[in-house]
Amino acid sequence: MNRAQIFEFFRRLAEDNPAPQTELAYGNSYQLLVAVVLSAQATDVGVNKATRALFAAVHTPQQMLDLGEAGLKEHIKTIGLFNAKAKHVIGLSEILVRDYGGDVPADRDLLTALPGVGRKTANVVMNCAFGAETFAVDTHIFRVGNRTGLAPGKTVLTVEKALDKRTPAPFRLGAHHWLILHGRYICKARTPECWHCPVADLCRFKPKTPPPKAAAQQR
Repeated sequence: MNRAQIFEFFRRLAEDNPAPQTELAYGNSYQLLVAVVLSAQATDVGVNKATRALFAAVHTPQQMLDLGEAGLKEHIKTIGLFNAKAKHVIGLSEILVRDYGGDVPADRDLLTALPGVGRKTANVVMNCAFGAETFAVDTHIFRVGNRTGLAPGKTVLTVEKALDKRTPAPFRLGAHHWLILHGRYICKARTPECWHCPVADLCRFKPKTPPPKAAAQQR
């Protein structure tokens, strides 16, 4: 895609959804951090179900430590890899209490030093909690970036850097939300729904997926 096409790509996504947000439920930056750690290899829907009761009782790292690892596991046992994730959450909570007065640091390098927090998780927190123009490349964004030609790359970091370089100023804050939602609901992994994609004409993917027979017959 050239510069004009990229601008138009994001303009259309923004027109359809002017205020994109993460689908993870949270009440503050600490709960967001926990939710994103729990979301690794899990769905947002599944994480939200598991954290509904948890976040009603736990708002701070100290409250998480008071709950304890065993208590946390009871809340999140429906999520994949919950044993490892519980250890990570307790570990990062201990560090936040000990080193940061219970606050979540607004610094990607400090975040990635916490247990269970990789670059993608840190980018989500930086963007959603602190308004940073970061690009959290998950499986959806990696696919959309490569399939459309928006930000091709063989690694997650390559795609992230391409997005950082190519995304125009008006769309940088919401870009990763638009791309995640686009990949989750339209540009799906197995069968992209090109027949109702708002940016299909800008996308290099071919051949475009035709509409289902039932939908075509109704037209």
